[in-house]
Amino acid sequence: MPYLSEIKHPASLSDVYPFNIPALRNGLRLSLYSNVTFFVGENGSGKSTVLEGIAEKCGFGLRGGNRNHNFNTGYGFQGYESPLAQSLELVWRPRRINNGFFMRAESFFNFASYIDEIAREADPEDRQKLLDAYGGKYLHEQSHGESFLALFDNHFDSGIYILDEPEAALSPARILAFMSVINQLERSGRAQFLIATHSPILICYPGASIFQFDETGISETTYDQTEHYRLTKSFLDNPDVFLRHLMED
Repeated sequence: MPYLSEIKHPASLSDVYPFNIPALRNGLRLSLYSNVTFFVGENGSGKSTVLEGIAEKCGFGLRGGNRNHNFNTGYGFQGYESPLAQSLELVWRPRRINNGFFMRAESFFNFASYIDEIAREADPEDRQKLLDAYGGKYLHEQSHGESFLALFDNHFDSGIYILDEPEAALSPARILAFMSVINQLERSGRAQFLIATHSPILICYPGASIFQFDETGISETTYDQTEHYRLTKSFLDNPDVFLRHLMED
């Protein structure tokens, strides 16, 4: 069973974003029964905003990392706080956990720079221990996709993992490799994943719960009912029809 079992937010009368989006205007109450939960929806639907509110409520910095990481690099993140964190309620069963990680694809470069800088300033023995936790090499000496998987493979163990569009730097093959990492961790009962994604491959993860964010609010769905999956499948089944329509004068 997941550690974080329920996410709540009261209905809002505010006309200020993000409180005016349907996901929050009508009140938020999500029951989590799977160790893997996906948030899907169009840009601006609120899925990443809700995710970062959860991350801050868990004690993770919004620049990314775990509770021990503290860095202030990156445009737009100095002093940034989630607008939702104060009014969001998280229900934990059987107990709250403090281990885990928050990763947002847009600020991963800054997180990698932070880790590499710490490693370079450490003595040789501590440097190697730190690098071993990220695949044995400096993160910036790996490709974007390699550094993502190095983090997932070597640094994730037990706790709650809150990931915003982790597929951004991953090829389809590496998305499948990432799904294998999720499977190894969540089957042990030690890890829970909350993931905002646009990936039609990732949301096919067996047994996951999927919440759709749209103009009506938030509703639970299945992967084959999401627009991500249906549009991708329709395109791949007949790309010529789609391209001809898009490129008509």
